[in-house]
Amino acid sequence: MARLAEEWFAICAGCEVTILDIGEPLIDLLKQVTIVHMPVLMDHKLYGQTGEGTELEIPEADIGIITGGIRNEEHRKIAREMRKKCKTLIAMGTCACSGGVPALANLYTTEQLCDQVYRDGVTTVAGATPTEEVPALTDRVYAVSEEVPVDLQLPGCPTTPETVAAALTALLKGESYAPMAKSVCDECPAVREKKAVSTLKRRLEAPAFTPGRPLSEMRCLMEQGFLCLGPATRGGCGGSQGTPRCIRAYMTCEGCFGPISERANPMVDMMGALSSIGLDPKQIPDRAATFNRFAGAGGRLRPLPGRK
Repeated sequence: MARLAEEWFAICAGCEVTILDIGEPLIDLLKQVTIVHMPVLMDHKLYGQTGEGTELEIPEADIGIITGGIRNEEHRKIAREMRKKCKTLIAMGTCACSGGVPALANLYTTEQLCDQVYRDGVTTVAGATPTEEVPALTDRVYAVSEEVPVDLQLPGCPTTPETVAAALTALLKGESYAPMAKSVCDECPAVREKKAVSTLKRRLEAPAFTPGRPLSEMRCLMEQGFLCLGPATRGGCGGSQGTPRCIRAYMTCEGCFGPISERANPMVDMMGALSSIGLDPKQIPDRAATFNRFAGAGGRLRPLPGRK
């Protein structure tokens, strides 16, 4: 039996729900693993069951999974311990892989965030910032791979149940696994007429499509004037159905699967995509945050002078 450990950091727990959403194949997977540490599922404390320990107590495991980005010193310490104790370490979900939505905070300093959210609130009672029994915040949100070496990244907000099942199945067989390296546009069946448009439409406007008809008959949403992050987003969100999730709902891609590769820059990719069809990127007020909505770690988002 393979030993499995899991930890979660700055995250909403959607990735943990995805594990449950695997469905019947999960039964077969659970027959092959022994879960030795998973806070969301089992009562295994980090410092002893009654808090008597002084050192982290994460058991050794064949496979380790970390969800969520690193936002405080406790996350950083646990990530290093997980790397030490796990033979294979997986960063699962966009937050772990590229920062996710929490990494939008990287547009501000930690002090600015604390002032805005805590100290200067109209209902906040003035007081000192806690320093005991509360982990210190890191200077920004980090992707897991920025702090420790990661063997496999499974992006997605959340990633698909099929992806998790396929990755774990491959690892249990001693095989390698790699997520898709194509963009959402590569999987999108919409028609590209390659005709220029000049004005971005509001999200509340309805795109042109015929309900019930194949998506291959719908014109590309970007070419219809809607901001779609498909050109700069990794594909694979469609799972076994292939067609990207948002596109199936006649909606533009929001970028939740993160950049196409770890070193890709969604800002650069989107600027090029918009310009290629005649759209002026200046029509988008906050381009950095919009294009890096799910990819703010890795230095892609940082505080700007004068930003409040």
